[in-house]
Amino acid sequence: MTSSKLFIDYFMQYVKTRLQYRSDFLVQMVTDIMFQAVNLVFILVVFSHTTQLSSWSREEVIFIYGYFLVPFSIFAAFFNLWEFNERYIIKGELDRVLTRPVHSLFQVMMETMTPESLSGAVTGLAVMGWAAWEMELDFYWYDPLFFILFILGGAAVYGGLYIMLTSISLFSDSKTDIQPIMYNIGNYGRYPIDIYNKVIQIVLTWLMPFAFVGFYPASFLLHDERWLTFAMFTPVMGLIWFSLGVLVWNLGIKNYRGAGS
Repeated sequence: MTSSKLFIDYFMQYVKTRLQYRSDFLVQMVTDIMFQAVNLVFILVVFSHTTQLSSWSREEVIFIYGYFLVPFSIFAAFFNLWEFNERYIIKGELDRVLTRPVHSLFQVMMETMTPESLSGAVTGLAVMGWAAWEMELDFYWYDPLFFILFILGGAAVYGGLYIMLTSISLFSDSKTDIQPIMYNIGNYGRYPIDIYNKVIQIVLTWLMPFAFVGFYPASFLLHDERWLTFAMFTPVMGLIWFSLGVLVWNLGIKNYRGAGS
């Protein structure tokens, strides 16, 4: 059975399950939209006291934030690994997964996916569209192509990092609390990187490269040539970090001894 066929089967099963609890599905979507709205209000509050943030206008910062929501929503939809330790390690469901002739990571991602989180992408596109309209931003014919590459690259960066963090439990067989910390650090990627000091800029670029999820590719669409090289490197960073995540996962699976050991 091909991966695409498996994906469709998992997705259809998910839809059947969610349709049994439609109110929960709607509540989740509304909650996500409200959370995104709160962050947008925060930006507006900041700009109510100033006209620029470093060298960035209100519309530019809002555009970057809107862009960030698109790869982040893909990450949230298909890398929903928050409860991996509790469900798959402590309760032993990983043993069931490992008995099947399909890569364990693919199965876990499909079993924990939350497609309703993709509503964030719609919100992000709407926010970007408003900001672009206000700035009278011009787009070139190749921008949609780069947009797709950047979105996939950014989601892969985020996903790879969280796969690596999740894999820690495969070595320790215990719960870890690193993911919430990394989630908070990831929020820095939704703002212009040059508003931070040099140390944070280095961390967000090379050690925990969340700047490739939001800021660098968004700056390309804003036609800011200062960050062009970094922006073009986004798909490469996505490939590197996602590959590292899968590598660490595979090593963790080899180390995993089962729930009863």
